[in-house]
Amino acid sequence: MLDSDLIPQNPLIPKPLVCAVSYLNTVPLVWGLEHGPQRGRARLEYALPSACADRVRAGSADIGILPVIEIERQRLEWLPGTGIACRGPVRSILLLSKVPLARVRTLAADIGSRTSVMLARILLAERHGAVPSILPAPAGLEMLEYADAALIIGDPALLLDPAVLGLQYEVLDLGEEWMRHTGLPMVFALWAGRPENLTPGLAAMFVESCRYGLGRIGDIVQAACPPRGIPQDLGRRYLTHHIAFELTERDYAGMRAYLKCAREFDTLRMSTSTGNVSV
Repeated sequence: MLDSDLIPQNPLIPKPLVCAVSYLNTVPLVWGLEHGPQRGRARLEYALPSACADRVRAGSADIGILPVIEIERQRLEWLPGTGIACRGPVRSILLLSKVPLARVRTLAADIGSRTSVMLARILLAERHGAVPSILPAPAGLEMLEYADAALIIGDPALLLDPAVLGLQYEVLDLGEEWMRHTGLPMVFALWAGRPENLTPGLAAMFVESCRYGLGRIGDIVQAACPPRGIPQDLGRRYLTHHIAFELTERDYAGMRAYLKCAREFDTLRMSTSTGNVSV
């Protein structure tokens, strides 16, 4: 018997409501839940990463693929085995600046992922000595019309060509920059929820769903890339070379290093408040 078989299949027992992220990088994680042997074991709904965190906090979702910074802030419990991480360039989290990085004073941020916003703050401060104010904004190059720099994440970042942008802006891939800074991977999101909602077998269910998806990347690319406008060759390369889904102890070491930096940054920010938006 698989551990995931411990999840009640009795139709009278409510299935867990799972909030997943609508970006391409989540599709392999839930492919089994959508199309494979795990189908029907959970109710799936989709939102931005930050919205998933808000839903879990409000109790309108039992579990979600949540930004690790929100897991820390909300004191939630996370499930081991799978998540969204990178071990070098991530490609889908780009910081563009029209001024030298040390002179960035305003950062327009797509706040769909609060983990990425905090990562940008940490790297700008520790590697470039910049502590910008954050201006929440929809993702797009228009962000640079009123800010020194822009943080673009997820599918919108995949629609941009860093090589072309590099002719006009300074371009940082934050996964690559984090690896340069720490020598460690970066974990962006994990399955997490309140302890009372993490029933036996959930971790195994998500691991099995992910493995089912990783064995069908070709199907995922064909189904998920065209509706998003993402070239299929880029989508395949992204899912197989840039994103890590099955996590190791080294990935978790990178996560602990990130959270330590985030705690220190938050403490410093509270003691020297500049009125920045809390994201």
